[in-house]
This record gives sequence, C-alpha cells and structure tokens, in this order.
Amino acid sequence: MVNYRDEIRRDCEELLGRFQQTESVRFEHFSNIWRDMKFSEIFFGIKEGNMRRAFSRQVLATAYRYFLPPFTFQIRVGGLYLLYGLYHSQLCTPNEKIRLALKDWKDVKKFERDAADAQHLDAVYILRHLLSQKAFHFTAMPAPLTYAVKRKAQSQSVCEAFMERASRLQELVSTDLLEEMSNVHEQYDQLKAVVFSPPGQPDSSVHLIREDIVPRLRSSVVDFNKWQKQSDSQHEDEEDSGEGTSEQQECSRRAELLASIKSKSYEHAIEASKSRRHRQIELTSNKTSLAANRVWQCRRKLSLKAKTNNNVQIKGILKNQTLKSTKVWRLSVPDTVPEEVPRKKKKFKW
Repeated sequence: MVNYRDEIRRDCEELLGRFQQTESVRFEHFSNIWRDMKFSEIFFGIKEGNMRRAFSRQVLATAYRYFLPPFTFQIRVGGLYLLYGLYHSQLCTPNEKIRLALKDWKDVKKFERDAADAQHLDAVYILRHLLSQKAFHFTAMPAPLTYAVKRKAQSQSVCEAFMERASRLQELVSTDLLEEMSNVHEQYDQLKAVVFSPPGQPDSSVHLIREDIVPRLRSSVVDFNKWQKQSDSQHEDEEDSGEGTSEQQECSRRAELLASIKSKSYEHAIEASKSRRHRQIELTSNKTSLAANRVWQCRRKLSLKAKTNNNVQIKGILKNQTLKSTKVWRLSVPDTVPEEVPRKKKKFKW
C-alpha cells in the first residue's frame, strides 16, 4: 500500500483552514465547505477492495489527529465533523472503524463536557451519534504494532495556525477549579451562619474573603484571553506590513555585526613591554627549535632489523644457528646425516 499521508494531511488542513476562517463551530458551516470542496470524492481514486480498506484506514488515522489536543477547540470540533463525514462517505463494507486509544479517552470526555457547557449541541450530538453507531475501535495504542519490526520514527509536521497558544493562567484557572472554589465558598458561608447566635446573621468583622471572588476570577481570565487574542492579531498585522524590508534589515544587521567584530579584533593588539621584548624573542626561538627537533625525531623511523634486534634477544648456540643461512631443500633432513665439509677452492698458480 502506497503511503498517502502527506497528501491527505494537506487536504485536511485546507478544509480545516477554511473552517477556521468562519470563526464558528456550527456543523452547517462545515457541511457547506465539505460540499464546495467535494471532499467525499477522496475515496473514489482506489478501486481494489483490499487497497480501499487500507486507504480508508490511513484517511481516518490522519483526520483523528485533529480531534485531540493541543489543537484549538474550533479545530477539534472541525476534526470531529471531519471524522463523521469520512466515516459515512467511505466505500468499504463494513465500514472501517476509527482507532481510539485508551489514553485519549479522557481528552474525549473532557471535550464532550466543554462542548455541553458551552451549549455547542451539534458537536455533542455528532460525538454521541458516532459512539452509538460503534464507530470507534478502542485500542491500547493509536497505531498497530508489529513484533520484531524496526520502523523509523516519522516526524509529523504540525500546522502552527491550528495550535492553541499555551497560557499558564488558563492551565491554573480551569472550570473545575472555579466550581470547586464556589462549592467551598458556599460551605464556608453556611458554617459562619451556624456558628453565630442569631442564625443567618454573621458578624461583619468575620468577612475575611470577598463575596464575589469566583465571578471576579472568571471575568479576569476572560479579559486576559481577549487581550491575548488582540495582541496576537496586532503582531500578525505588523509582521505582514514589514515582510518586504525584513530581509534587508537582516542583511544590514549581519554586516554591522561582522564590522564590529573585525574592529574589536584589530583594536586590541597585545604588545609586550620594552623591558621584556628580548625575553619574548628568546622564548619563541627556543620553542621553534624544540618543535623542529621533535618533528625530526618523529620523522626518523627504525628499520625492521633494528626493531627485531631490540625486541628479540637470542643467546648461546641458537644465536650461532640463527646467523647461518638455511637451505630450503634441506629443512626435512634427519639429524643423523653428517654435516658437509666445505670444499677448498683450487687457486690458480701462475
């Protein structure tokens, strides 16, 4: 099966990018974009049955990424709508299910609670409709694993425009925290009313906290989010206006930096004092002579004979035998054969 993940990812990002421009989470707007792009025809290119099922598995796995954090709430809603449309427009019979890892189930339930609290009933209905149709296949891992198979980890590029900006304030002050604070505040008021003698009329001197602390905290978080969005939009406008001159400014900054480095390196030249200049010359000459001697010593290498004489030491009779030359054709002669007496050469007499 050919890997079409990059092409599928580009198509999904184009669809979700158009949905993001609407600044809405209504299914009506998403369905209009779906019909304009004719996105249901993505399954028409493959005719073989087994290849069609593998392709449907790739499409659903790619679209499933946009239904999970760290994407924004609007993109996650668009990812849910995308899964709903792809699940019902695939050509496999029976339909290929959406793999849902158990570690992601907590994020899915939290998404459902947030959508219900914000009264986004169309998103809640589609999620529950998929669950009722058993469209999800609950698995231990998001991708199937194979025993004793080495696979290279593929780096998946993430569209930064879909990412939710990290905010420490939003992480600390959540809806669960606000509900818990309101419950604690109510219990605190009830205990104060029970303690005092006239029931229901606590003394004003015992008011140690503000009565409207929870709504004030919620409003301050909302104001901070609005300010953050406005600052992001202003920053994007400034970047768009200064796109033309950004390269020129960067080149000029590099040139100025190089010029400053060169000027600093030539300005601060180190010079020895007059009383120690002769010592500096002698020191450098000694260093050069020592370096030359070391180089000459390194270049002289011992011969093989000299290395053998230094490493191997033979004494006694063996030393005399090693000095004689051996004849190859007499290596197998027995020990009883007498040694040959060298013949005397006749000298010519004049």
